[in-house]
Amino acid sequence: MEKKHMERLFSAGRLARFYHAAGQDASEAAALYAGNILLSESLYPSLAVAEVVLRNAVHRQLSYLFQTPDWYQVLSQREPTLVGLQSSLTKAEEYIIDRGETLSADKVVAELTFGFWSSLFNAAYELVLWKQLRLAFPHLPKQDRQRSTVSVAINTVRYLRNRVYHNEPVCWKLRTLEQQHAQTIQLIGWIEPQVVAWLQPLDRFSAVLQTEKQRRARYQAKPSGQAPQ
Repeated sequence: MEKKHMERLFSAGRLARFYHAAGQDASEAAALYAGNILLSESLYPSLAVAEVVLRNAVHRQLSYLFQTPDWYQVLSQREPTLVGLQSSLTKAEEYIIDRGETLSADKVVAELTFGFWSSLFNAAYELVLWKQLRLAFPHLPKQDRQRSTVSVAINTVRYLRNRVYHNEPVCWKLRTLEQQHAQTIQLIGWIEPQVVAWLQPLDRFSAVLQTEKQRRARYQAKPSGQAPQ
């Protein structure tokens, strides 16, 4: 595709970094952009599974802690230190009601953002929540059983998830991307290793990453090739 068509369709601002990385080589810039799409696509299965498995595991622990599956209705009343979470809960309930649907725990859990779930592991809530929430990760190694360890892992996954879901580039630092994917799989494994095994046939990330590395190596072998690592 010619540069003028790409810039018209995808915007010059969005493509500028791709052209810079490709030394203004239009064909390589297009290949980098396509490679980014394929990498993002290959990350979706692990990110989608991590988000759903995490929120359901946390939901089970909150239901036990507050003795009701509708914990979102009593959370800030029973624990005033959690009042900062109320706006996210209220917003989720309002979205459901505005769609003409009946409130239920399943719908609220699905409506809440990844940002909400990650915030439960903030230091501010450690004294109130961590003792119970740590049980959401029964396969977390004992030496790593710290709130900060889990919080870092969840926020790593959240950052990657947001970039992929919001169509932001993930292709610039492939080693970092590989580590982020590994952290995603690790987080799932802390909750249930069987899910990792089930996910494996669906997870094409390693193969797609290797293909992109090989493509870049071929380009770099050409005169003036300078694809990013």
